[in-house]
Amino acid sequence: MKSPIPDYLNVVLDKVRPIEDGQPAQYIKTLREADTSKLAVALVMVDGNVYSAGDDKVEFSIQSISKAFVYAIAIEDAGLQHVLERIGVEPSGDAFNKLSLHKGSNRPMNPMINAGAITAHSLVCHPNALAEERTDRILQIMSRLAGRQLHVDEEVYEAEMQDADRNMGIGYMLKAAGIISCRPAEVVKGYIRQCSINVNVRDLAMMAATLSNAGINPVTGETIMPTDSVRQVLSVMTTCGMYDAAGQWVSQVGIPAKSGVAGGVMGALPGQVGIAAFSPKLSENGNSVRAVAIFEQLSRDMGFHMMDVSQIARASVSTSVAKIVAGKSEPHHPNCDRQVVIFALRGAVRFAGSERLTRAIVRELGDPDPKDPGSGEHADACAVVISLRDAFSLNPVARRVIQESIKRLLGEGKTVVVIDPSSVLRMDLSSIPGSQQPQIVDNQTQAREFIGGTGCSAVSQSDHW
Repeated sequence: MKSPIPDYLNVVLDKVRPIEDGQPAQYIKTLREADTSKLAVALVMVDGNVYSAGDDKVEFSIQSISKAFVYAIAIEDAGLQHVLERIGVEPSGDAFNKLSLHKGSNRPMNPMINAGAITAHSLVCHPNALAEERTDRILQIMSRLAGRQLHVDEEVYEAEMQDADRNMGIGYMLKAAGIISCRPAEVVKGYIRQCSINVNVRDLAMMAATLSNAGINPVTGETIMPTDSVRQVLSVMTTCGMYDAAGQWVSQVGIPAKSGVAGGVMGALPGQVGIAAFSPKLSENGNSVRAVAIFEQLSRDMGFHMMDVSQIARASVSTSVAKIVAGKSEPHHPNCDRQVVIFALRGAVRFAGSERLTRAIVRELGDPDPKDPGSGEHADACAVVISLRDAFSLNPVARRVIQESIKRLLGEGKTVVVIDPSSVLRMDLSSIPGSQQPQIVDNQTQAREFIGGTGCSAVSQSDHW
């Protein structure tokens, strides 16, 4: 069985593909000439599983998305208190490149506008660091976040340097106000170089998942950011990451996020998933029109809004294998001495829980993967049991994912038994041919006897089903 999640992501892309609003960033030649047909999305779970669809290998410059990570690096290098003395945390209500500072303190309003981001860059390494030194540190950290070596797009960098007058003006304004102490030209040069680092959506989703996973890269297991820094970054992303559209974003999408003028949008849902989308055409606010539409769709369909409190608790999935022992009533039952695979769900199940279940099914029953010893080991099991006995509830997206997984198992000729005493699955069987329907039962005994005949028993590794 193949996971339904990539298919769902392709459906989302098909929904937003007809949107033709917006245009690529016009003030940078390389971005102005971008291929506007490109479209991609990626999800990375906090345990490292990756899903993507569309042009997921196409690279684009990270641009302002880099601001979130450089803010975290500045906090690590200079300390949070020192950073807060130089950069505020309030939404500005102004354009991202406006030459303005907070009245009284002279601080930039937040690290997501250019003045704040240039200040954050100046705090990386040490006050007298050169642009190359700061950029090397930033590139190293971002590569560790992405899980692969990233590089600077020199063509984008040169194009941006040719039109850097406004950012240079911001740099000198910051120096005159006493916010930065180093040479403005060096800081702005390094800032533009950090924005020219190339990524794809899988990189961005992995970087976002590291934020969602308390600063730990979910694949490498490396701790890259302290949890306090992660909390600070996610907080500022929530209120300031989408510029003038931040309020609407929080209301409609509800995921801490950051956009970039190359067309990327990155979102980090704490404890659950990192998300990235890409499409070059931008709105007046400088956010990718299609990428925003993707996030809106994911938030609605997946229950990703961070203020969604419809269900509290966490879900877990356990997998066990049992061998059927025939009873006296049917000693020659065809499933005698054959194996059954049992998947048990517990807790209040949302998307993350259903995704883990789907992944467990694919691993146990799919094709063997040479990189994953034991995968595909039970592809010839006589039946699959999905136990919802200890599932407190399923939210709508979890229900859809599990139902789709069941349908795919049935389509592959598997016998599927669902233990669902509280009827949390609510599966509509009318659309499934009678010969291919799952058997839905109330308890373990009914499940066993349906599979192995009256009076049968099972020898299992554990009694979790």
